[in-house]
Amino acid sequence: MNVRRSLLGLTFCTCYLASHLTNKYVLSVLKFTYPTLFQGWQTFIGGLLLHMSWKLGWVELHSSPRSDVLIWLPASALFVGIIYAGSKALSRLKTSLSKICSALFLLAAAGCLPFQDSQFDPDGYFWALIHIFCVGSYKILRKSRKPTVLSDIDQQYLNYIFSMVLLAFASHPTGDLFGALDFPFLYFYRFHGSCCASGVLGFFLMLSTVRLRSILAPGQCAAWILCAKVVTAGLSMLLFDMALTKATVGWCQPAG
Repeated sequence: MNVRRSLLGLTFCTCYLASHLTNKYVLSVLKFTYPTLFQGWQTFIGGLLLHMSWKLGWVELHSSPRSDVLIWLPASALFVGIIYAGSKALSRLKTSLSKICSALFLLAAAGCLPFQDSQFDPDGYFWALIHIFCVGSYKILRKSRKPTVLSDIDQQYLNYIFSMVLLAFASHPTGDLFGALDFPFLYFYRFHGSCCASGVLGFFLMLSTVRLRSILAPGQCAAWILCAKVVTAGLSMLLFDMALTKATVGWCQPAG
């Protein structure tokens, strides 16, 4: 049983690392700064794969009453805020991943990071704060909805559908729909491959997260999540270009 739990934890860490680094590559290296399209694509792939998994009998989805679905819609709206704001922040902050993790580990240290950031971008930090606010609100709302007939898989399926529809309608007003036509890597295999990988990896990250929370105790689950964030933040600093000062590293270290 311990071996099985360890393998599950390692699988989660691998999916978390691969998913976040792939997203960071598309958003900050290739600079595909059209979050309604990128996140809409990811939720479409996630919803499609989840629906296929249900049809094949790999996962179980329940037919939920309309009242439970309506009650869950505010949480789905916050989910859209999480992925949209996270995408905006990740595309504008070169060290955003490590800083967001630092904010989760120690809020005081994260509050000092903007004053030491040689690549300070107020819009990036604004969207990072929106992302953190949505994450916290989503967790609070999710706990307040317990107990519910909606399983974790049911909730994620509704999140995918709601996000896909909302982001599709928002792509035109935000200018992303036609702005993406000028993207310089639009017809490059690196962009296509990275986008496909991001959708698939995001789906497996969701499944591994649900599985992790259903099998492990809350403390063990939190430890694996912390491990995944620390490893991802560390590798992010090694794999992507960024300008780090002594003060920035000093504030990151207490949080890490």
